[in-house]
Amino acid sequence: MPELPEVTTMVNGLREKTLKRTIADVWSDAKKAIKKPNNFSEFRKQIIGLRIEKIDRKGKVILITLDKNRTLLVHPKMSGHFLFGKWKKTAEGWEPLKKGLLEDPMNRFIHLIFWLDNGYMLAFSDLRKFGRIELWPMDKLQEASLITQIGEDALKITIKQFKEVLKSLKNWKIKPLLMNQKKIAGIGNIYSDEILFRARVNPFRTAQSLKNAEIKRIYLSIGVILRKAIKVSGSSISDFRRIDGDKGEFQKLTKVYGHQGKKCSKCGSIVETKKLAGRSTHFCPKCQV
Repeated sequence: MPELPEVTTMVNGLREKTLKRTIADVWSDAKKAIKKPNNFSEFRKQIIGLRIEKIDRKGKVILITLDKNRTLLVHPKMSGHFLFGKWKKTAEGWEPLKKGLLEDPMNRFIHLIFWLDNGYMLAFSDLRKFGRIELWPMDKLQEASLITQIGEDALKITIKQFKEVLKSLKNWKIKPLLMNQKKIAGIGNIYSDEILFRARVNPFRTAQSLKNAEIKRIYLSIGVILRKAIKVSGSSISDFRRIDGDKGEFQKLTKVYGHQGKKCSKCGSIVETKKLAGRSTHFCPKCQV
């Protein structure tokens, strides 16, 4: 699932390729992904001719500000990612016109395409088809649950706010607390494991059990890990790809995620994996106490 670094990577790519471009047309074969308006013909009618003015992120949600008082909200959910290029329709699906990165198998699940005024296409590839698209009047965004139910951004939350979250969920295990999007937005399974490893805190600890020094280490590790991941365009452990079709590289830098059964890079103990709140959780039993 795209987390904050992957969504930031998408936003950066969209800014580079699509700012000030006008949407000339739109196609989809997964019309149920369009939640507002929930009629694709009406969505198409409203969005054609609008110019892309600004692109931002809130948590894991992309906000594309258009002219004429419209904002496009995109939640990639489990497997969605944007691609930029040119394709042709074939019996098998959409085929890129040029050989290269867009031919990656994980880029073939194209279910939404925007044609832009410069002849290029902005495609949304979504293997599991869970992505959510909403077009809102800008002055009605306060009604959009996609963004109003999101907590403080993981890269913007203050230490005071972080401590307040810990206090409000004092009986929660620290890993699922970090992944609670209504409290802290942007952290998922991969980065919560890496954050807690760097902070030397066991993911099964409760928030109320944490000492002040441990809280500070977790807080600082959030910023360090997420910014490190952004620098290398996020993680492409499964289906995430950059807007040019290439992979992110953070999977090469993980210390515990995906390292179960291997030696810890710090102490040599064997990295373990256990289920926690329904998610596979990776940790070093010796380094993380």
